[in-house]
Amino acid sequence: MRWIASLLTALFLLPGGSSDAAQLVLVEEQGCIWCAVWNNEIAPIYPKTAEGRFAPLRRIDIREPFPDDLKFASRPVFTPTFILVEDGQEVARIEGYPGEDFFWGLLERMLLDHTNYEGPTS
Repeated sequence: MRWIASLLTALFLLPGGSSDAAQLVLVEEQGCIWCAVWNNEIAPIYPKTAEGRFAPLRRIDIREPFPDDLKFASRPVFTPTFILVEDGQEVARIEGYPGEDFFWGLLERMLLDHTNYEGPTS
């Protein structure tokens, strides 16, 4: 019986597994220099952070059709654009990559203001 509970938990934690989970959607494109910088500086550590565990990263290409399960306030124009979604609906976004120091502060503010995120636990 425990394995069933574990399986159900895993399904709801996977991107697309639960529409009510928060996700950070990265809208990117091939050849985007700031996407490459973000991928170098942040992407390797993002899933290991409290923010990354709370809002797992989901990547979409700006040139491809957007998934039907996501509803954005407006179509992203710039890459990278980071869109915080909850229940599949956009709640906030960061357009562009302002550098590592500013990114973490902006992301934390978005999470605190627009979700039930309580910050990293001690």
